[in-house]
Amino acid sequence: MSAGIAVAGLTVRYGPVLALDGVDLEVPSGRVIGLVGVNGSGKSTLFKAIMGMVRPDGGTVAIGGLPPAEARATGLLGYVPQSEDVDWAFPVSVRDVVMMGRYARQGFTRRPTAADRRAVGEAIDRVGLAEYAGRQIGQLSGGQKKRAFVARGIAQGARTLLLDEPFAGVDKRSEATIVRLLRELADDGTTVFVSTHDLHALPRLADEAVLLMRRVLLHASVDQVLRPENLALAFGLDVLDPAEGAA
Repeated sequence: MSAGIAVAGLTVRYGPVLALDGVDLEVPSGRVIGLVGVNGSGKSTLFKAIMGMVRPDGGTVAIGGLPPAEARATGLLGYVPQSEDVDWAFPVSVRDVVMMGRYARQGFTRRPTAADRRAVGEAIDRVGLAEYAGRQIGQLSGGQKKRAFVARGIAQGARTLLLDEPFAGVDKRSEATIVRLLRELADDGTTVFVSTHDLHALPRLADEAVLLMRRVLLHASVDQVLRPENLALAFGLDVLDPAEGAA
């Protein structure tokens, strides 16, 4: 199975602080992979490197064989951010947010075509937010906000989707909806990489899990990663990733 995300020898420093130390990782297409580690383990830095938002001090990142900037520019790489990274007061509707996923296809004019509007409508329907399409994004519940950003990735046609803590602050209904959607996307061949603290959700969500502590300690089945002796490798340590902050 081909790698949707291929990371080799990835090293990132913030001044004197070593955030990632020679990370080697392949995230295959058509799978849901969970990323697990304590605050400060490098999860946020790894996501930012994959997105091309930080410059590595060493190593390479490829998404579907492309460098991060090109994957983003062509719409092949999508991102669902943590809630605290979004300005929920910004005056845009759910439909507007999902339409942002189509920008790479619209050129400089940013004029939606009939195909854009159809893709956005179908994505909003798929995440169960049709009745909220015209609502300002900040007026939604936590789970609905997450679903709106998943819809953006669906409308975008992203073949690789990164999700940063998608279950934080969501209700059980939205969590179940998000899990179902991610499983469906993986079944369609999408690479789904999920950073999460919710270890209870991993078995029904992910095919595999990655245990991170500046480097990959273990990449294996979810059951194997969740064994206490393996979790202790990472969760028994206390370091700080400047991109994540304190717990």
